[in-house]
Amino acid sequence: MYFCDVEAITSSPYLLYSDGCGNIFEDTSLYVTGRSGWDALPIPTDEWILLPEGGQLYELPGRRGIGIDVVTGEMRICEKGWAVAAFIPPAHTGLYMAAYETAPDAPTLPLFCYTAAGWLDEKIYVPAVRIEKDIRQEAAGYDDEKIESGAAHLLQAYPHNRLVKHLMENCCMTYTCPAARNLALGRWECPVPVSPACNANCIGCISFQPEEETIFSTQDRLTFKPTSEEIVEFTVPHLETAPYPLVSFGQGCEGEPLLMWETMRDAIIEIRKHTKKGSININTNGSNPAAVKVLCEAGLNSIRVSTNSAREHIYTAYYRPNNYVFSDIVESLKVARSYGAWTSINYFVFPGMTDSIEEYEALRQLIIDTDLCMIQWRNFNIDPDWYLGKISVTDTGECMGVKQMMELIREEFPGLKFGYFNPSMERIKGDYEKDFAR
Repeated sequence: MYFCDVEAITSSPYLLYSDGCGNIFEDTSLYVTGRSGWDALPIPTDEWILLPEGGQLYELPGRRGIGIDVVTGEMRICEKGWAVAAFIPPAHTGLYMAAYETAPDAPTLPLFCYTAAGWLDEKIYVPAVRIEKDIRQEAAGYDDEKIESGAAHLLQAYPHNRLVKHLMENCCMTYTCPAARNLALGRWECPVPVSPACNANCIGCISFQPEEETIFSTQDRLTFKPTSEEIVEFTVPHLETAPYPLVSFGQGCEGEPLLMWETMRDAIIEIRKHTKKGSININTNGSNPAAVKVLCEAGLNSIRVSTNSAREHIYTAYYRPNNYVFSDIVESLKVARSYGAWTSINYFVFPGMTDSIEEYEALRQLIIDTDLCMIQWRNFNIDPDWYLGKISVTDTGECMGVKQMMELIREEFPGLKFGYFNPSMERIKGDYEKDFAR
């Protein structure tokens, strides 16, 4: 039986539970715990923040929340209803997941993040940090009427452009993709999906899941191969007119963009014939260093390589790559850096895995080996039980806490930037810490 020093957490939020009908209540007999790997733990009181605007709560069917008894300090199950977790909006990184006990017949959770959440003084709290000053995806910044008008304008301006049609009708208006909505508003980062195919079989892919799987993709994948002409047609005006402009190949609604490197090469060359403004970026799995070299020579300014881990065996178990290996993604970062490009990793944060001692040492080595510019500390959108089961991890090892790991990395690598979004050229070349999106 686990017992906690109650006096040490008396200012902690209370556990939340759902009645299964959309109503959420607090259980004032239990303090919230947080999940790290497979374990439920007390959450340090200094790691709680108010749930940011744009955040929301989920009920977790088939799961009972785990809390700490406010009187005895005993850790026990809340039997009053289903467990509750929080979605925290972009620019924030969760430090603990929701802790619960899963029933044998519980459904697999959808591909969202499941941060711990609690209730105190009539407010909702989450264990998280704001990792990014940029406001480009904040809920308050989106005006639905302006977005609808902007989308209609783009569709009218480019009536034969399949990519604009995909971005506006599917991404913007159907899935409310923040990047596509910003494009409709004529600002900041312009998404450019290019590939309907992929060379990885990620177990948590958001755009493709096998029919026999127990989860569903959150959006439909791109179904055609855009031409370089289609890309250039709308990206050049965006780079010319948008504030702090950025063009990004590689989006959640597609496969792996490096499979379309020839098209991207031609588009980059043509874009730079018309404008020198802004930054050209690729979000990628980094599977083809030779293609990265060609793109850098064409004018690619930055690259973001996605990974769930700096350890090869954890990476491979999740990505299940075809015709490439972990060392290729490391080489892609090295190649881009050799051309002076800005390099980031899109680092999927899973408390209890990301902050393990073994992972910390591997991440340090990756930073050193690649001269990495930035870590984007992204919340991992996945059912925790399902993920650990799929990659066959039963013991995540000794962990230090996500916040402490961030602090240690900052201390050792003071020049390494932390964030959540691809930076604009103004941030890359100037004051990175300035909030350029405002």
